[in-house]
Amino acid sequence: MTNPNETDSVVRVRGLEKRYGDLSAVDGVSFDIHRGETFALLGPNGAGKSTTIEILEGYRTRTAGEVSVLGTDPARGGLDWKARLGIVLQSTGETGNATVLEQLRHFAAFYPRPRDVDEVIAAVGLEAKAKTRISKLSGGQRRRVDVALGIIGRPELLFLDEPTTGFDPESRRDFWTLIRQLKSEGTTILLTTHYLDEAAQLSDRAGVIAGGRLIEIGAIGEIGGADARIPVVRWRDASGALRSERSEHPAATVAAIVAQQGGEPRELEVIRPSLEDVYLELVRTHDSAAASETTIDADQTEVLS
Repeated sequence: MTNPNETDSVVRVRGLEKRYGDLSAVDGVSFDIHRGETFALLGPNGAGKSTTIEILEGYRTRTAGEVSVLGTDPARGGLDWKARLGIVLQSTGETGNATVLEQLRHFAAFYPRPRDVDEVIAAVGLEAKAKTRISKLSGGQRRRVDVALGIIGRPELLFLDEPTTGFDPESRRDFWTLIRQLKSEGTTILLTTHYLDEAAQLSDRAGVIAGGRLIEIGAIGEIGGADARIPVVRWRDASGALRSERSEHPAATVAAIVAQQGGEPRELEVIRPSLEDVYLELVRTHDSAAASETTIDADQTEVLS
């Protein structure tokens, strides 16, 4: 029986593998991205995120598995298929002598229904630099040009690989507004970012990759499971020792601590785990398990030899 969610899958990945000799960069990854959602693919450097995305974009071949992007195998996607994608790569590539305005007008001409060039320039905060040569822009400003080029063609599916690298805090918030606008228009977005607050703000769901494997996937507010979201109450007791306690009812725990100490203790705080906290714990747990598995394999090899 067909999963009802699969009928609106813009991206469908099953058993994806990418090997380089004995090295497995991606190992059996499976997930879907549904039409109109923003999906964050998270993981440490070298975990397999970029390899996975490059396969989805059609830039890298896979070793095994099934992949469909907008109903097409990326390995066989032609120009018409590519015109439906918007891609913002991790590193900027725009350093030429064209001005921002000239470059965007040039790229807009490649698409059947491009966005208004002036509106895109305003959306990425480059109005004051519209007639400046790209080679004269700062790194952060060139990054904004990358984003502008990625959205100028009004893509159905937008790949954002570390899109706000080099943005100041205000520009990041402006960019978030732009992404929410694109989402409201029905754009499907695949986001990778090391800013976990960004992923939490923008994404509907997230997948976490570590060691080439997808170790967790789910809604942003549910990833890691309910236990990972239990608040932590932290305080200094009467002796000055720092103490902490996980509690599903932090208000009641605080009241009990105050009653026990006869007043509010020093450095009292209630910490509600963020997506970053949950993510870091998932990666730590995976790394510990992987290290233990390696040790066991090495011990078994030694015994056999």
